[in-house]
Amino acid sequence: MGGSVLDFILQAGLVVKSVILILLLFSIFSWAVIIYKWRFFARAKRENESFLKLFNREKNSRTLFLASRGMLVSPLAAIFRAVYTEENIDRTELRRSIKRYMALEEAKLLRYLNFLATTGSTTPFIGLFGTVWGIMNAFRGIGAAGSAALAVVAPGIAEALITTAFGLATAIPAVIGYNYYLSMARRMIIAMEDFAEELEDYFSRPST
Repeated sequence: MGGSVLDFILQAGLVVKSVILILLLFSIFSWAVIIYKWRFFARAKRENESFLKLFNREKNSRTLFLASRGMLVSPLAAIFRAVYTEENIDRTELRRSIKRYMALEEAKLLRYLNFLATTGSTTPFIGLFGTVWGIMNAFRGIGAAGSAALAVVAPGIAEALITTAFGLATAIPAVIGYNYYLSMARRMIIAMEDFAEELEDYFSRPST
């Protein structure tokens, strides 16, 4: 079965091959993003939990700062690290700084998710283009042969089905990955918002 599919791909026209190549590139990059974000969010979650435990029991800001330097993915540790040198500014400026650093961390959480969204929304249509082209080839075969026999229409129909399958196989993991990681990012953003209030109070009190 696999060999016959490969044969259909090799015998397909230039347009269909180009469509399959584009879909394959989308698939490779989207899977790279999915794997990268899996590792990123798993590490960020671990580091967030570790930093929160330390933050809740450790009162010395210098100790917290030194600990945060080893947590390079945690949004909470990154925000603390960024505002550490701004302890002496007034509360209004402190609040602005925290919001600014939160926005930067939010952008990191959402990075590359747009590519997954784009892949999920566009690749079915790219596959559909290949489908339409394959059907057109099938009709051209019928016209040239003057017959609608299976041997005449099969190559064009096969091209159509293959590009449809490639389009769906590329889009489905991308959509699932996008929705899953967007949900994780939103949870971490909520955690950052809760942490921001605690952080503001922490840096507004006399330093220890």
